[in-house]
Amino acid sequence: MALTSEKKIILKSCDGEIFQVIEYCQKRVDAASSEDKPSDDELKKWDVDFVKVDQDTLFNLILAAKNLDIKSLLDLTCQVVADMMMGMKLEEIRKTFNIVNDYTPEEEVRRENQWAFEEV
Repeated sequence: MALTSEKKIILKSCDGEIFQVIEYCQKRVDAASSEDKPSDDELKKWDVDFVKVDQDTLFNLILAAKNLDIKSLLDLTCQVVADMMMGMKLEEIRKTFNIVNDYTPEEEVRRENQWAFEEV
């Protein structure tokens, strides 16, 4: 008797990135089940090429990986974002990721000089 299990995943709103997620998962399944398994270096190279996408696509891949609970893809995509921020100053990060600075000038000064406001 064959044991089968079917799970349905309902995707209420998704863009084309879902197909990239399927490609990612298929690559992992193929690598695990193949008789000539690709080396770790080959998979890492494939991963590097896989995440060479524009910023919107990258963020959609992060959301898809999170919502579908694909930890390896979530780790990969978040690492790309972390690498993008490496060595950037705060203002560069805000500009790159379209983050609005919602601090008032007073809060900004207080945050930059937080050590002066600490209680001893």
